[in-house]
Amino acid sequence: MASIYQLKPAFQSLLRPFVRTLARAGVTANQVTLASVALAMATGLLLIVCHDRLVLLLLPLALFLRMALNAIDGMLAREHGQASKLGAILNELGDVVADAAMYLPLALRPEFPALPLVVLVVLAIIVEMTGVIGVQIGASRRYDGPFGKSDRAFVFGALGLLLGLGVAAGSWLAWLLWLLVALSALTIANRARRALGQIPSDETA
Repeated sequence: MASIYQLKPAFQSLLRPFVRTLARAGVTANQVTLASVALAMATGLLLIVCHDRLVLLLLPLALFLRMALNAIDGMLAREHGQASKLGAILNELGDVVADAAMYLPLALRPEFPALPLVVLVVLAIIVEMTGVIGVQIGASRRYDGPFGKSDRAFVFGALGLLLGLGVAAGSWLAWLLWLLVALSALTIANRARRALGQIPSDETA
């Protein structure tokens, strides 16, 4: 199913000259991965300690920077000989830690209904875990949609922009979050099904 993740190649093409500069400067993929996690944690902390709704305007900026950092660390690893087992671990753990650090604090804010938000974050972790499990059973790392990491970043960035600019939160937000919960559950099913589809039928039992 369609996902914003499919735009990643075009985004990488725009970043490639900058990535070459970073590689020449000695910046490593693992450093970029850790910087992405640090950015998410700092944003989450600001969302907790700052009660003005204007702080929500940080979300689209921080999420865009995080997506850029995530693309950069992958390009450094693949295109500049920096791939490592430690990097693979940091990349997968970093994604789920950063998601939790950036999105869970929103449950403490009056604009967001806590229950669907917490459920959504839990399912986001399971979505990424399901993608990784594909590798464990002999399939590829799955990035199927309709609601993966890039899609979550886009939606939460848009919500931060709207609410930060003064759009009133209300029941529409709770309904939207429950819809995203359903899309996350569908994404889990899609990733599991596509991973199993890559395995010979006599090995899937």
